[in-house]
Amino acid sequence: MDPMDLNLNVDELIKLSESWLPVLLEYSGKLTLALLTLIIGWWLISRLTQRIGRLLGARSIDRSLTSFVGSLANVALKVMLLISVASMVGVETTSFIAALGAAGLAIGLALQGSLANFAGGVLILLFRPFRVGDWIEAQGVSGSVNDIQIFHTVLKTGDNKTVIVPNGSLSNGTITNHSREGRRRVEVLVGIDYSSNIQQAREVLLAIARDPRVHADPAPVVWVVALADSSVNLSLRVWVDTAEFWPVTFDFTEQVKLRFDEAGIGIPFPQRVVHMARSES
Repeated sequence: MDPMDLNLNVDELIKLSESWLPVLLEYSGKLTLALLTLIIGWWLISRLTQRIGRLLGARSIDRSLTSFVGSLANVALKVMLLISVASMVGVETTSFIAALGAAGLAIGLALQGSLANFAGGVLILLFRPFRVGDWIEAQGVSGSVNDIQIFHTVLKTGDNKTVIVPNGSLSNGTITNHSREGRRRVEVLVGIDYSSNIQQAREVLLAIARDPRVHADPAPVVWVVALADSSVNLSLRVWVDTAEFWPVTFDFTEQVKLRFDEAGIGIPFPQRVVHMARSES
């Protein structure tokens, strides 16, 4: 190889390094700084959202609002962090935001259901049809509200199953909240024989209602609600605290059978009277 060619190649490499080395050092420094910012920022956001949750919990803020605000703050801060990191490595923020907006529009059209769930979560937090801990019926399921997230609500059923209900359908459907009011009316329906004494049966039912869990106002009542095919149907109606609804319902149903047996009041089963006609030959 010609020594002149070798010197020429070395000179070209030196010139190339002199032109690219500052750029490489500059961008490697920016990239390193951006990577450190991303890692530290991600960690700080996780700690901050946990701190927000503890702070709201210490101020006795509703658990449903605490969970929703924590999730929303986590997502918003991470998006802002990604935009900041992109601007640190030289990406134009305005063009990046425009691209992000276009991507967001495309994603929004593709994920209309998720956006509807997000809007439903906001509506639930604004109008409060239920709170964490309430027992509700909605979308064909019933259970205790365990958590309200950005896109869905978590219910725990009576047999400890977890049900995930989308907030969009939940906010647009019928919701029955069994825990909203402090008192509920218990109704125990019972049928007696047509041959039994209605007043005696009423006295037995009112005696059952003399229970410390039953409210005196409104007072317990017994009504005749139907003259059915095989029985006279009576309704015992009492008011109790919401927490006592099911215990009182089950207890009174058992007490009705025991007390009626003691009083000799029959509880009939469905029956038919058949008249036989004799034909004369």
